[in-house]
Amino acid sequence: MALNPCLIRKLLPLNSATVLSSVKSRLFIFIRQFSSSSSSSLPLYFEDENVFYHSFDPDPFYASLIDNSTHKRHLNQIHVRLLVSGLHESGFLITKLVNKITKLVNKISNFGEIDYAGKVFDEFLDPDVFLWNAIIRCHSRHNFFSDALQLYSRMQMAWVCPDGYTLPLVLKACSGLPSLEMGRPVHGQIFRHGFEADVFVQNGLVAFYAKCGQIARARIVFDRLCDRTIVSWTSIISGYAQNGQPMEALRIFSQMRNMNVEPDWIALVSVLRAYTDVEDLEQGKSVHSCVIKLGLELESDLLISLTAMYAKCGQVSIARSLFDQMKIPNVIMWNAMISGYAKNGYAEEAVKLFREMISKNIRIDSITVSSAILACAQVGSLELAKWMDDYIGKSEYRNDVIVNTALVDMFAKCGSVDLARMVFDRTPDKDVVIWSAMIVGYGLHGRGKEAIDLYHAMKQSGVPPNDVTFVGLLIACNHSGLVNEGWKLFHCMKDYGIEPRHQHYACVVDLLGRAGYLNQAYDFIMNMPIEPGVSVWGALLSACKIHRNVELGEYAAEHLFTIDPYNTGHYVLLSNLYASARLWNRVAKLRVLMREKGVTKDLGYSLIEINGKLQAFRVGDKSHPRSKEILEEVEISERRLKEAGFVPYTESVLHDLDNEETEETLCNHSERIAIAYGLISTAPGTTLRITKNLRACVNCHSATKFISKLVNREIVVRDANRFHHFKDGVCSCGDYW
Repeated sequence: MALNPCLIRKLLPLNSATVLSSVKSRLFIFIRQFSSSSSSSLPLYFEDENVFYHSFDPDPFYASLIDNSTHKRHLNQIHVRLLVSGLHESGFLITKLVNKITKLVNKISNFGEIDYAGKVFDEFLDPDVFLWNAIIRCHSRHNFFSDALQLYSRMQMAWVCPDGYTLPLVLKACSGLPSLEMGRPVHGQIFRHGFEADVFVQNGLVAFYAKCGQIARARIVFDRLCDRTIVSWTSIISGYAQNGQPMEALRIFSQMRNMNVEPDWIALVSVLRAYTDVEDLEQGKSVHSCVIKLGLELESDLLISLTAMYAKCGQVSIARSLFDQMKIPNVIMWNAMISGYAKNGYAEEAVKLFREMISKNIRIDSITVSSAILACAQVGSLELAKWMDDYIGKSEYRNDVIVNTALVDMFAKCGSVDLARMVFDRTPDKDVVIWSAMIVGYGLHGRGKEAIDLYHAMKQSGVPPNDVTFVGLLIACNHSGLVNEGWKLFHCMKDYGIEPRHQHYACVVDLLGRAGYLNQAYDFIMNMPIEPGVSVWGALLSACKIHRNVELGEYAAEHLFTIDPYNTGHYVLLSNLYASARLWNRVAKLRVLMREKGVTKDLGYSLIEINGKLQAFRVGDKSHPRSKEILEEVEISERRLKEAGFVPYTESVLHDLDNEETEETLCNHSERIAIAYGLISTAPGTTLRITKNLRACVNCHSATKFISKLVNREIVVRDANRFHHFKDGVCSCGDYW
């Protein structure tokens, strides 16, 4: 704590000669003690006290002591001696002292020292620009931006003119808040004080405008620079990368390289971010090579950027190797790895890494939580989803609307729209995103009326819908057969100034086509104001398959093969249409075409959750240790189904087989095996939860309805399109799927 010089003067003798002698003696003793006790082993320049008295020049001596100090107690002792000797009025030494305090804060991260620096500064009666710079730097460098700007305001009121070191510090504070309103007057002062050609100041302006989202203004300042440094280039490249313009960032980086300017690690971080945004892995790898060539591969920010790039581009094994190189990964790197796993189909690894992170007591943020929730939704385990919800409920993010939106989506995708609604209801400040997520959740489960009711409640609460809201509503109407309601909602979009996207048009085509209005769906497509895409023609082909309209289905397929010739799903859907119409010759020709194009059908599989663990099965799977018991249960179920009057829907088999082979194939579909495993592995009455990667066939759908009644269980199946809740011989979809 700074000492009051007035108090010290009262404690000193009144006679000036005595004062001088006392100061010299105590100062000499202090220097000897300081030199012997200091961990820095400061040299004692004078052993002879008389030589010291006559040769002593306080400014360079105390400056040297300050420069070599390594601890706060050193600075406290020096400050006391400055006060005692009257040197506290030396602007040079006090500036040195404040600057040293700033550097010590960097090392020890004790921000209480900033208050100490402020008190030292406040005791100086008439600070010059150098001392003002020191105290502003102390606050600006340690992110006390508001305090830095208040100090600058005081400096102006004291009529102290800023110099080329003051203004970049002030601009940093303005961009750190960020505050465009406070920074623009500073820009005016730069012109008034004649710093329009100072590259150091102008670089600060580029960074300021970029961080405030004013990238066009940043570019104007950059273009006016005659002498561009690496900082100039880095500032504008970073600005474009951070403002969602990765291609422009890369274009300027190319210009920089053409001018033989060697990039620093900061520029490379921004370039990697840009390549990550555009998912250009090959160019990103070339930057990685540059990083290694420049010897920067251990730079932590570059490691984070490289990890994020490889993770986002699907190279999770390379990303993990980089992640493991960090001795103590920070939260950004954990987030990059967890998000990379979650977004590239490695959901279980993402959850495992999240558990590891919290077990190490590493502080998480909202991005961590959202990525982990996304992974839980992909796993599809309701038990895991409940664990995640319980964890969030005990954390600081329990009322975070973004996190709760992710939880709503997670529960809906894990099969419990009621738990999703529970999270929705407990969220205090609902925005349009969480309203839309809940509506989409109802849509996935075919609860159209609840979705529409929620839409009306949303409007009554004063939250206007967005384009995602209407996607959810149209899906809900589609899965519930609410054709008129869906048609009206689609035309309501214009009331909110929302322009329909491909997804909205595809939902309407699906809505009309699934209900049997194929001609109306075709006319709707022909009158679309935008070119129909894959989703639109795919919806029409799917409807044609349901209603066995081969001619229109082939027309839709032709467009699909033109737009997306290597998508397996289109060929399979057309093959299914031919098979349902028993056009086996066309099925055979289509399979030949698929082989010629190198297109192979995705293998179907089903996952079932038992005691929080997932088990996968394929068609006719016999690999499970309990395979014999499972197949016996399949046979028992098949026998009971026949006794109950169930007739197999043999058209679900897409091969020209005899009836006996057909029935055997049908009962060995992956979801039937998963159900059998669930029945022998759980207690009576336990709900079975199954996830299938493909759309469920008609036969399995009908059989599952019968099984749910025969065994008195609820069976929840999530297929490629939606959820089916089977109970008491009825499906929640009402056979409309």
